[in-house]
Amino acid sequence: MPVIEVNDCNFMKEVRNSDVPVLLDFSATWCGPCQMLAPTIQQVADESGGRYKVCTADVDQAPGLVQQFRIMSVPTLVLLRDGQEADRLVGGQSKEQILAALEALEERS
Repeated sequence: MPVIEVNDCNFMKEVRNSDVPVLLDFSATWCGPCQMLAPTIQQVADESGGRYKVCTADVDQAPGLVQQFRIMSVPTLVLLRDGQEADRLVGGQSKEQILAALEALEERS
């Protein structure tokens, strides 16, 4: 599965109206830790098997989303279920940490 780029325009379609849980990665091209995390985010997307959707939002291209989610630093990973924030991971995360958070989210479904 590809990582889907979201912005203020397509957020409703891709994230709010998703019928599966969503991992939303807030990052920036100028952020070193974000660039280091990007391959891990892609691996999580590749291994999702359709159980969840993986999206990314560039904070410079989605100011409305940054404000809506009160993003104070990048990278920030927001986990959403039924269009609502259910969990948040801030800073660099391992693939195992991200998968554990997604599994916990699925268990609460």
